[in-house]
Amino acid sequence: MTNKKMCNTSIIAHIDHGKSTLADRMLELCGAVDERDMRAQYLDSMDLERERGITIKLQSVRLDWKDSVINLIDTPGHVDFGYEVSRSLAACEGVILVVDAAQGIEAQTLANCYQALEHDLEIVAVLNKIDLPAAEPDRYAEEIEKALGIPTDEIFRISAKTGEGVSELLDAVVEHTPAPEANEDLPLQALVFDSHFDQYRGVVSSVRIMQGRLNTGMSVKFMQAGTNHQLDEVGVWRPEMTPVKSLGPGEVGYVLAGIKDVGEARSGETITTTHGGSESVLSGYEEPKPMVFSGLYPIDGDDFGDLRDALEKLRLNDSSFTFEPDTSSALGFGFRCGFLGLLHMEIVRERLEREFDLNLITTAPSVKYRVIHVSGKVEEIDNPCDLPSAGEISAIEEPWLSTTLISPAEYTGTLMELCQQRRGELDKLSYLSPERIELKYRLPLAEVVLNFFDQLKSRTQGYASLDYEPAGYMKSDLVRVDILLQGESVDAFSAVVHRDASYEYGRKMAERLKELIPRQQFEVPIQATIGGRIIARETVRAYRKDVTAKLYGGDITRKRKLLEKQKQGKKKMKSIGRVEVPQEAFVSALSLDE
Repeated sequence: MTNKKMCNTSIIAHIDHGKSTLADRMLELCGAVDERDMRAQYLDSMDLERERGITIKLQSVRLDWKDSVINLIDTPGHVDFGYEVSRSLAACEGVILVVDAAQGIEAQTLANCYQALEHDLEIVAVLNKIDLPAAEPDRYAEEIEKALGIPTDEIFRISAKTGEGVSELLDAVVEHTPAPEANEDLPLQALVFDSHFDQYRGVVSSVRIMQGRLNTGMSVKFMQAGTNHQLDEVGVWRPEMTPVKSLGPGEVGYVLAGIKDVGEARSGETITTTHGGSESVLSGYEEPKPMVFSGLYPIDGDDFGDLRDALEKLRLNDSSFTFEPDTSSALGFGFRCGFLGLLHMEIVRERLEREFDLNLITTAPSVKYRVIHVSGKVEEIDNPCDLPSAGEISAIEEPWLSTTLISPAEYTGTLMELCQQRRGELDKLSYLSPERIELKYRLPLAEVVLNFFDQLKSRTQGYASLDYEPAGYMKSDLVRVDILLQGESVDAFSAVVHRDASYEYGRKMAERLKELIPRQQFEVPIQATIGGRIIARETVRAYRKDVTAKLYGGDITRKRKLLEKQKQGKKKMKSIGRVEVPQEAFVSALSLDE
């Protein structure tokens, strides 16, 4: 490796701007994959990624280009997976910033670019999809120069689909990306930037060597976990796992040490030698803070242990979600999970169902509220069921977001209307170009969680883009809406909502449940309440059997007697009967706003 220049770079962009397609062309040009084995989105290893056409996990690969070696990391584009991007940037010296030549700068483009600047990385800007009839590379090159300060003559114009301009881009990456600082004589320090669990080989950890050298068979120490291991295999991704004898400073690869306990090789871990190793731990990563909370419950109560094991294994692969045991009177034993956003929640649930063969019920998403008690005690609550009674509460604070919306100028009115409806506060409106605007709004997180993104896309015909970051807590007039079935509260349907929207939520929920709960032999009242006050009511009518059908003629008292007997029976049933809520009803709580 001594005579070859090493470049560590990652591809960053807004979702659907062509990161994975560009990675495909680079793999082809560098001869990393045989032509017959080539497929679209080659680095996306999950079926889920292929079906949806989005990258969920960062993927690294080593490419040989002329007399250089490029360690390339393909990253996700969606705001929910921004954590993956920040981890990959820690293992790089440069980035390839991709912008769609037909759409221009989007919200995530800016967010990712600022992240790269914070890490002090060399940026190579690229305009992709120049083969499209709608492409306007000159216009968007000027937009990039204005927004990011990258001169137009330094912006590459490529088509990842046809391969046009990709080889020139690879040359530029090698030229502009600084080589990593290589000091082989210092004690070993390797940063684990990603891990996944292989059921045959245990934990596979992706590492970036900061200093020293990592050899096969070496005895190493995982510093944060405090455990020692013998390395069974050291290798690089080409893109398949390829063993090598050792990894030197600046290189990116993987290690296998037969680790079965998933907690020992978390992302951000520092690896050093057991004897004479480094004293200092690498700074690792800032733990991401979950923003959306939801309950996950197995449909079959016996699967609780399997769900716990599955969450442990998945957490290794995706350390950005949290979980803790939870119980519900309606749903039994499960886990309260924290996610970075709604898409993240959807993906985790789908991965649990596919990869671990589980059947799950998910409760409606909620956010973490800060409750200030009358006594002055401050408590954080992410489950609406845990909210104390109104008499104990002095104030409730909810999390807010600083959002950036980028859209064509003609949708300014409809976007502002949408944000106003969601209790938004306008901070700034600026023009990126005569045709495109950037809106900065402060919005409550709870309003963004419930289908804000879908509404945004439908109102702007898919052209608007959204990026957000937490902006602290603010006091709000919030109440808890409970749903009662036959006078019993169903905790899975409880929600904390703004007082102005509480009646609407209660009414919608009651109407939806009326459709979903099957009719019983007795009448079932559905009530939405706030602190014991009923705000909405629907009734599921009882089945009514005609008990007088068998009578033919005779005195009216005979009919009355039978009807009275039926009435008493229904009364008794109502007092002892239980209403079974079907699974669809729980699932529908998620899609209340459809």
